Amino acid sequence: MPPLIFRKGLDLKHEVAGTLAESYHSDLITAIKETDYSYASGRLTVHLAREFGFCYGVDRAVDYAYQTRKRFPDRPVVLTGEIIHNPHVNDQLRAQGIRFLADPGESIDALTPDVVVILPAFGVTIELLEQLDRRGCTLVDTTCGSVLNVWKNVKRYAADGFTSVIHGKYWHEETRATASQASHAGSGRYLVVLNRDEADLACTYIRGGGVERGALLERFEHAMSPGFDPDRDLQRIGCANQTTMLSSESLEIGEMFRAAIRDRYGEAEAQTRFRAFDTICSATQDRQDAVTALLSAQPLDLMIVIGGYNSSNTCNLARICEPSLPTYHIAEPDCLISASEIRHKPVGAKDERVSAGWLSASGRVVIGLTSGASTPDNLVGMVVRRLDDLANLSK
Repeated sequence: MPPLIFRKGLDLKHEVAGTLAESYHSDLITAIKETDYSYASGRLTVHLAREFGFCYGVDRAVDYAYQTRKRFPDRPVVLTGEIIHNPHVNDQLRAQGIRFLADPGESIDALTPDVVVILPAFGVTIELLEQLDRRGCTLVDTTCGSVLNVWKNVKRYAADGFTSVIHGKYWHEETRATASQASHAGSGRYLVVLNRDEADLACTYIRGGGVERGALLERFEHAMSPGFDPDRDLQRIGCANQTTMLSSESLEIGEMFRAAIRDRYGEAEAQTRFRAFDTICSATQDRQDAVTALLSAQPLDLMIVIGGYNSSNTCNLARICEPSLPTYHIAEPDCLISASEIRHKPVGAKDERVSAGWLSASGRVVIGLTSGASTPDNLVGMVVRRLDDLANLSK
């Protein structure tokens, strides 16, 4: 008998609504939205981006997790990994008694049919899904609809004999899941490119000059389908992307591959050898557009971006801001140590660091503020209150 799978919630939305509001809502943020997304106190002004924080897919995934705990109070509930990339939210779920397979001491081999397993918003690989199926666990699938749309496209590429070129991070849960969809159809192939430099390497190879086969295979050792043959598998290409990547970069990479195919095979052949679909999710795009609009709307002294350091969409919001003004990507309100010190992850850095002199000691200070799609409003509200304290009381 196949395991039970819940894909549209567990009919307990109203029962968990109060708990969700208590855990993640902020009256302050609601008030700021009602005052044209601005907050003024003493010498401090904070301007919020008009799109920020929890997106629909994240809100749905967290909602389903709480519904699951409510529906199965006496059964073990396990997440295959982080439900979203926000440590505060994941810790809240642990506090609900939900275990994480990625935590020490947990193993998929220990799962029994009475365990309820939640699949995160990023989705999971086909291989992991098959393992869970064999163990007979009840499944609650919170995979985001935007991710499912990418899967639909890469499966179509594979069926039509195209290699999926995925703009993403090969180690990211979503990209691993997408790659498994691209390759599961037997002959399906994929190549994951992280950025323009990696795309340029592959495009140079397609054009037939300047890149040795061995060098290409070494560069993409962990980012290509098993048995990948660049001479065979880069002749027909379909572009896709991790849904949280920088939209402008994804579009540019798609154009790079289209131009390489055209240069190698001619314009007429390019029509049948290249495909592309814009698979950046609308929420990611909305947040990127909103922070771009905020940067151009009025002068800002600095920008604060709130979200998990392993959150791709949050990191890309910081990437957009960093060329224009001092930008601090923080994981939580406690990162605002004092008026003189801030704990943050610089754009492009691997580790968090502490910087001094981030907040001017006197005079008017205008701060732009946004947060990634996995950051709840209560954390944003706590950051605003902390900024008020530091700017006006020098705590």
